[in-house]
Amino acid sequence: MSTSSAQFDPEMAEILDSFLVETNEIMERLGQDLLKLEKTPEDNDLHNTIFRAVHTVKGTSSFLGFDQMTTLAHRAEDVLNKIRRHDLPVTRSLMDVLFAAYDLLKNLLQRIEARNDDPVDLTSTLQQLEAVNGGGEVAAAPPPASDPTPVSTEGTAPPTESSTPAPIESSTPEPVQEVKPAEKEQSPVAPVISSAKAESTIRVDVNRLDGLMNLVGELVLGRNRLSQIAEQVAERDENSPYSKDLAETSSQIDLITTELQMAVMKTRMVPVSKVFNKLPRLVRDLCKETGKDINLEMFGEDTELDKSIIEELNDPLVHILRNSSDHGVEPQEDRTRAGKSATGTIIVKAEHEGNHIVISVSDDGRGMDPEKLKLKAIEKGLITEAKARDMSKLEAFDLIFAPGFITAQKVTNVSGRGVGMDVVRTNISRLKGIIEIDSEIGRGTTIRLKLPLTLAIIQGLLGETAGEIYCIPLSSVIEVVRVKHHEISTIHGKEVIRLRNIVLPLARLSNVFDVRKGGEEADWIYVIVIGLAEQRLGIVVDSLIGQREVVIKSLGEYLGNISGVAGSTILGDGKVIMILDVAQFIHLHRMQEAA
Repeated sequence: MSTSSAQFDPEMAEILDSFLVETNEIMERLGQDLLKLEKTPEDNDLHNTIFRAVHTVKGTSSFLGFDQMTTLAHRAEDVLNKIRRHDLPVTRSLMDVLFAAYDLLKNLLQRIEARNDDPVDLTSTLQQLEAVNGGGEVAAAPPPASDPTPVSTEGTAPPTESSTPAPIESSTPEPVQEVKPAEKEQSPVAPVISSAKAESTIRVDVNRLDGLMNLVGELVLGRNRLSQIAEQVAERDENSPYSKDLAETSSQIDLITTELQMAVMKTRMVPVSKVFNKLPRLVRDLCKETGKDINLEMFGEDTELDKSIIEELNDPLVHILRNSSDHGVEPQEDRTRAGKSATGTIIVKAEHEGNHIVISVSDDGRGMDPEKLKLKAIEKGLITEAKARDMSKLEAFDLIFAPGFITAQKVTNVSGRGVGMDVVRTNISRLKGIIEIDSEIGRGTTIRLKLPLTLAIIQGLLGETAGEIYCIPLSSVIEVVRVKHHEISTIHGKEVIRLRNIVLPLARLSNVFDVRKGGEEADWIYVIVIGLAEQRLGIVVDSLIGQREVVIKSLGEYLGNISGVAGSTILGDGKVIMILDVAQFIHLHRMQEAA
């Protein structure tokens, strides 16, 4: 089977897709098992599990004609076979070579996904595997292939095994049971029942789930419209049988829609272990680069998040973990002098908090000194000395998210280029999440990421100002207060109120979004207090409409991205309103106040 015809033949597309899905799953488990092997090198069951995984990859890749992947897996399999026969001891240098082979296998798999058949140079890794297999000394394992570029398969065709490829059934479009010669003709119903018992899950294209979620969103809008009509009819004639029937129907549809919405959301939920499982390998490589000894502890891996959020969570977590390893955890000699264990600890935890998931990364390192952060920011021209004097401890911690802010003394492969935490804030803001930092000098730092369960449907608080209705995500609302006009003070030309001995800055939606305000203001106004980490801001509105479940809609190509606006939604009466992006809104207000 030639490389060009077998790999990307349209007729083989279904088999290839199945191969990619199943091999990715195998590789994910294999990466975790290799880390376990390094910690428990005498585990015979683990030896066999790893050997079978690589044997399966070899067999299925051989069946599809991916020669380079077959050759690499075959050489790795030879080494693993000696390990499980106890002919080779599991050492750090041997594990480095196995991880290098694993990284290259993943690289080849990503190239296949990208439908790129340019050859890859396997020489160095194959030589390392040959040296290990022969019992010789390994000079230096190739560096870990971080974030390999997705380009596709193999070119050279070293000899493949003559034995039958491992489970070819894992390359077929649908999972099937082992086929045995039939003794007699079977009823066509039997296999269906058998496979139904054996297989309790199916794979569904995520685009179908996206489409289903969009339809549920439209159903929510329709439900809201029906509820509003039912209320209007009841106001006109409460005792009418028609009104009662409509109210009952509306209530029933409301219940069913809510249940359907929850069911669809659950189908999109993915455990955070999809991201967490990549972190132990990252910490291992960071320890190797920095010379530190770090123990990683993870909790709450079964906590579930929407798939779209999980996909965007990897980069922020990687940046935070790299910073904790490089800046947070001290070198072993420094820790010993400080009376700490020579081994540092990083704890990654996921847990539910209301309608949100909170992911925290804590280290027991040196902690952050707010005064040093202020001085560094002044040196960089990010803040003035006067501003630094007025900053709280939490505001000083917030400086690490400023673009170009660097605390590292030198640039390394791990950090020090002034990017990273800025990227973290950008990515988390895009996910409508919140970042909070707490740190204590000599005790360590904790970074908390507060993320919504889903990005499609949210609870919002509706307020009206200047005749326009706005929706504020309820997750960012701390409280609502009602004040009289004379209670508003002005400091340096900026409106504030005193709320429980705290001076709260105010923002008027009409001013921020430049909306014309007409008519006289009422005696009372409402202040919606919103919060982002330690930041607090009061949004002034003329009236409150109430809480609603809203479907977030894109603003479309013509409007594009509007600063301070997360999207739009449609009310029950058909009116389109804007949904605020709290993080951007606070930033926009600060920029206008500073201008």
